[in-house]
Amino acid sequence: MDKLSVMHAFRRIVERGSFARAAEDLGVSPALLSREIKLLEESLGTTLLTRTTRAMSLTDAGRLYYDEATGILDAVAGVETRIRDGAGAVRGHLKVNASSSFGQTVIAPILPAFLDAYPDVRLTLSMDDRVVDMVEGGFDVSIRIRPAMPDSALVARKVGTMRQRIFAAPAYLERAGMPVVPQDIARHRVIGFLLADHLTSWALTGPSGTVTMGLDPPVRVGNSLVLRDLLIAGQGIGTLPDFVSNEAEARGALVRVLPDWELPAPEIFAVSASRLGMDAKVTAFLDHLRAALRS
Repeated sequence: MDKLSVMHAFRRIVERGSFARAAEDLGVSPALLSREIKLLEESLGTTLLTRTTRAMSLTDAGRLYYDEATGILDAVAGVETRIRDGAGAVRGHLKVNASSSFGQTVIAPILPAFLDAYPDVRLTLSMDDRVVDMVEGGFDVSIRIRPAMPDSALVARKVGTMRQRIFAAPAYLERAGMPVVPQDIARHRVIGFLLADHLTSWALTGPSGTVTMGLDPPVRVGNSLVLRDLLIAGQGIGTLPDFVSNEAEARGALVRVLPDWELPAPEIFAVSASRLGMDAKVTAFLDHLRAALRS
């Protein structure tokens, strides 16, 4: 038996006043209990129980051990109860990691409603355009966007899908011309996204099937908000996720290029380091995020 189990067995023996009755309660044999208590006494170098054929009583050391063991066991039970009761409560420190662009354009707008709904949550939002170490950073969840999550020790749960499209500013297209077919992209200045899987090639699917084009972007940036601003400034053609491009497209600052052609749609994953179920605060946060992605 481990120490807590021995404490529990000793407490039961004292409270039941009998090895036989305690053994019955615990589902073990009286001989096993007797052996465990003898080993405990030997490890402590003292007698805890005096036993005769008719009675059993505690020594002074036994009374001290019983009192202290009871306190420890009750404290452990209290901790376990508080954890079980709190597992369904939305409270505690929530640490979230996401890319700068996703954090600013998708997560930041949902935070007021989330924090108003769950005032007992303390929030840390870290925005980083590189993949971070979940364990080292102590994050509860990281939001990652990619075509598919690679096999790893991390647990990934899909929370949505985004669309990527090709954009340019009206002024650039007036100057350089509007591409009509994918092959026309080769004559344009492409601004590439450093962290994208399609930095050096675009696989476009459209009316005539899938066309893959090799690229060597002369300008490359690691933040899609910066890429968007360069496109708006008329610096070239590039791809943007919908959560970054929607507002600029709506006000006419950007125009769809090759609108009948689609890039692969990356999936949005909530990644955690634990294979156990996500706790209540993470689940509540992801519910808000899914609602935002659907709207």
